Parts: sequence; structure tokens; C-alpha cells
Amino acid sequence: MKQLFFRHKQILLFIIAGGLSAIVEIGSFKILSVYLPKIFTWEYNLSGIKYPFSNILSTSCGIITNYFLSIWFVFERGKHSKRKEFAYFISVSVVSTFISLFLFQILYHFVFKDAIDLGIYVLSQEMMSKIASIIIVSLLNYSIKKKVIFNG
Repeated sequence: MKQLFFRHKQILLFIIAGGLSAIVEIGSFKILSVYLPKIFTWEYNLSGIKYPFSNILSTSCGIITNYFLSIWFVFERGKHSKRKEFAYFISVSVVSTFISLFLFQILYHFVFKDAIDLGIYVLSQEMMSKIASIIIVSLLNYSIKKKVIFNG
């Protein structure tokens, strides 16, 4: 078991960092998706896009959290300068944000139709779509960040 842990340590740390970043992203999305539509009425539905600003802001919170957790715990510094590394990280994250936003819309409109009552918490259509899009995009992010940004 110990050998398995050390062999897959980076993946496990990435999952932990990703999980913490997802908590920040999902938490901020929950807060923003409740309060922003009260301020901006278009937030609930902007030309068929559900919660665009909440999605972008919450994803940005998750990205920044993930960057710092990644450089502190997951990846070793690559051959790039800190500035270039951060620029690459943000560039990949911006593309990932658009992919995530697109996936959220697909999942929201076509996949998750009903809320799921877990007894102590109800998973809404919005939350299930957000969680699923985070998981899908995370798989892509690990590969790109490891090979391109941190030269693993």
C-alpha cells in the first residue's frame, strides 16, 4: 500500500488539490447563483445561457486556488520562469473555463433534468451540472498542466 501511495503520490495530491479547489468553486458558485440573480436579473438566463457570471467568477476562484495548491503541493517547478508558468497556467485555465461553461450548459439543458434529494441536501440541476463539468475538465487539466506547464 505504501508503494502504491508513493508511486501515485502526485496524482493523489492533484486529486486533493483539485477537491479543495472544487469546494471553493462549488461553494462560491452556490453563493453567487443565489445572490447575483437578485442583483442582475439577466444572470438566471442570458440568451439561453444559465448563470454565466456566477460560473465565470466561481471558476476563477477555483483556478486561483488550484494554482497555488498546485505549485505548493502537487507539481515541481518546471523550466519556465514563474511569470511564464503563471501565464501558461492562466491560459490553460481560461480555455478550461470556456470548456467548463459549455459543458455546464449541455449538462444543465440536456442531462440533469431533476434535482436529487439526498436527505440532508438537495442536489439541484445547477449543482449537478457544475460538479460534473468540474470532474470532466479536471481530467484534461491534469494532463496538460503536468506535461506542458510543469514539464512532468
